[in-house]
Amino acid sequence: MQTQQNLNTSQIEYWHPGSECCDEIWEAAYRRFETPQQELNKFLKRLHYMGVAQWEKNLKVVELFCGQGTGLNALEKLGFHSLAGVDLSPCLLQQYQGTAQLYVADCRDLKFEDGSRDVLIVQGGLHHLSVLPDDLKKTLQEMHRVLRPGGRVVIVEPWQTPFLKFVHTVSEIRLFRKLWAKLDAFAIMTEQERTTYERWLSQPVEILSLLNNIFQQEQQIIGYGKLMYVGRKL
Repeated sequence: MQTQQNLNTSQIEYWHPGSECCDEIWEAAYRRFETPQQELNKFLKRLHYMGVAQWEKNLKVVELFCGQGTGLNALEKLGFHSLAGVDLSPCLLQQYQGTAQLYVADCRDLKFEDGSRDVLIVQGGLHHLSVLPDDLKKTLQEMHRVLRPGGRVVIVEPWQTPFLKFVHTVSEIRLFRKLWAKLDAFAIMTEQERTTYERWLSQPVEILSLLNNIFQQEQQIIGYGKLMYVGRKL
């Protein structure tokens, strides 16, 4: 165990001081919401659905807001081998077990060279940004700068759909939460991140406008409480 921990630490480069993580209540709820294997399977399913699994495997791929790196593990399983992960939490990054290079960094101020990466991926990180639309604009502009011409962004974030509204309504009924542990875990996570989460869900027009002004849209799939977006840098 100590050897693995040292290996993970040696892969981490600090671009920013980082922030101590985490919201222990949120983390405990997330562990109840899905197992690591379920999370991995979820990421694999998404990447297949969005066509990422068919892309060339020598592309330079970065996952932003990568947390403990399950998304990186999914990309490894698909055969991608030039991988990097970025997150503001050293604590989360140290939980990653894999071969990707890791960076403690603020995604609004990346240190990658201009035009140096082929794909940038975000799975559930943008809705944690504190100030909208300003923080989102800064992050997307940084992503655009880092991508080579023709490079792609892949974004998956919560979205206010009828399905999500229904889930929110049901999750407010205590009896249902007692009967279904997963629903209770979802409700707790929502409560813990309510400020940024609701701010994100309340600005769909502004968010899509930013995305489509900065990138050329290739895919935009909205359903079951998610936005799945693929854009290209011209």
